[in-house]
Amino acid sequence: MNLPTPTGMNRRHFLRHMATSAATVPALQFMSHLEANAATVKSNQKSCILMWMGGGPPTIDIWDLKPKSTNGGEFKPISTAGDFQITEALPETAKIMDNLSIVRSMSTREADHDRGRYYLHTSFVPNPTVVHPPFGSVISKELGDKRENLTIPSFVAVGGSPGSPGYLGMSHAPFNVDSNGQIRNANMEGLNPTQMASRLSMLKTVETQFIDSNRGSMSKDHQDIYRKALTLLYSDQMTAFEVAQEPAEVQEAYGDTGFGRGLLLARRLAERGVPFIEVDMGGWDLHQDVFSTLRDNRMPTVDKAMSTLVKDLKERGMLDNTVLVWMGEFGRTPRINQNTGRDHWARSWSVVIGGGGIKGGIAVGATDDEGIEVIGKGYQPGDIWATVAQAMGVPVNTEYRSANGRPMKMVNTGQPITELI
Repeated sequence: MNLPTPTGMNRRHFLRHMATSAATVPALQFMSHLEANAATVKSNQKSCILMWMGGGPPTIDIWDLKPKSTNGGEFKPISTAGDFQITEALPETAKIMDNLSIVRSMSTREADHDRGRYYLHTSFVPNPTVVHPPFGSVISKELGDKRENLTIPSFVAVGGSPGSPGYLGMSHAPFNVDSNGQIRNANMEGLNPTQMASRLSMLKTVETQFIDSNRGSMSKDHQDIYRKALTLLYSDQMTAFEVAQEPAEVQEAYGDTGFGRGLLLARRLAERGVPFIEVDMGGWDLHQDVFSTLRDNRMPTVDKAMSTLVKDLKERGMLDNTVLVWMGEFGRTPRINQNTGRDHWARSWSVVIGGGGIKGGIAVGATDDEGIEVIGKGYQPGDIWATVAQAMGVPVNTEYRSANGRPMKMVNTGQPITELI
């Protein structure tokens, strides 16, 4: 039986603890615990699923088409179940857009991939003096520890790594898995249970003494990760990661793609009460052949998986408790380049958001007829995350302290988008 294990930056210690701890558990007992049916937590606990479109999707070809402009491209707009039109390349998604809304007036200032990714995840531009946490780490801190029935990580990243939790500490780092809910297995061989028990006891003594000597937060974070690793070994909720347990027809509905399996995994995790799940779908850096790539690859994958997720959540009575966000680090140029592609563009682009009590079926904001400028108010990443926070019951004015004692606002200067609340 393959089981997911933690990975990612600064997760080596977690992985080692998983390996050493497992050796202290009799094999049959260990497998029995992990194969038990997953416990479902209370349905009124909200989650957020972020669909991250790494590379910067051309939202002018997807959510905010300009058919009368020379910038309009090859796709035609079609009507939806909401009060707006979207691309003809998303026919199934069009049918569920009464549940989702489009923010068409995103106007940001970071058109570099790494800086844009950081900005959209954290609400802050990169700063060499501080590492800001992605919003998944924020939700982990605010909601994860309050869910007493949750024994699996409270921030799960599927298919990519959102970055370091920064001043919130490693207890709120993302738990990184692939779209099958798995990564490489820990090495559990080499020492017998008695030797492992002795080493674990020694480690606990050393770490406790180190913490008691007031050496800073790193040692406490290390011990917290150690504790969580042990808890994971006995958690029957680990079966949430086993996407293959789903009926074949459900797996087919989401699609046999990394993104499809990732969204199915996200639904399973939200069902167990995980407060934040990010599913990464890269491949959007379309400097050439943008229309053929969208038509043949990107759009069919998104259409199948995204529409199925919304329908699945709704049928299970989960949509009102699950916030959905679809976005990348920026949009792409209205101008079509000589390679039939679009380049980086942060001045005017779109984000999709809905579920969790957020109003669906409307378009907020607008761009001009050429898709170049935002008309009226432009929105920032902090505004998106402030809207999510309010929908999830997290106070928008929450503040933290950085390592040097500097006060840090949770969503920078962001405010909830009033039309969506």
